[in-house]
Amino acid sequence: MLTEKQQGVLRGMATGVIATLLALTVAIIARPPALTPDQGHPGALTHALSWDVLVVACLMVNIGLLARHRFFTPDDIDGGGLSRGTPQAQILQSTLQNTLEQAVLAVSVHAIWAAVMPHTWQAAVPVAAILFLLGRVLFLRGYARGAPARALGFALTFYPSVAMVLLIVGRLILALF
Repeated sequence: MLTEKQQGVLRGMATGVIATLLALTVAIIARPPALTPDQGHPGALTHALSWDVLVVACLMVNIGLLARHRFFTPDDIDGGGLSRGTPQAQILQSTLQNTLEQAVLAVSVHAIWAAVMPHTWQAAVPVAAILFLLGRVLFLRGYARGAPARALGFALTFYPSVAMVLLIVGRLILALF
C-alpha cells in the first residue's frame, strides 16, 4: 500500500505524463505554423535553441534566487561550501541543482531532436520548452511543501525529455531496418 505522500507524487507524475503525451502529440499532429521552423536541420536547430531560452531563463532565475538570498542572509553569504546553510538556502540550492540537471537534459534532447527528427515533428521542441517553463514554476512553488506539491512540476520538465528520447531512439532503430 502506498503512503499518502506516495499517492500524491503518483497523481502529480501521472498528470504530468498525460499532459506531456497530449501536448507532444498535438504539436506533432497539428504542426502549428508558429511553432514549426524553416525547412532543414539547420533551421530546426536554430528554432530549437531559440525556444530553449525558456529553459535557460529558468536556470538563470534559480541562480538569481539563491544569490539574492545569500546576499541578504548573513548566515548564508559565504556560500554553501563555507557554511551549513539555512533551511531556505538548502531549498534554493536543491531547486537550483534539479533545474540544472533538467536543463542540461532538455537542451541536449532538443538539439538532438532538431538534428534527427522529421521537419513535421519539430513543433514538439517549443511545446517541450513551454512545458519546461511551466514545470519549473510549479516545482519551485511546490518544493517547500514536499514531494506531492512538486511532483507535477518535476514531471512537466522531465517527461517531455523522456518521451522525446524514446521517440528519437525508436526512429534510429527503425532506420536500421
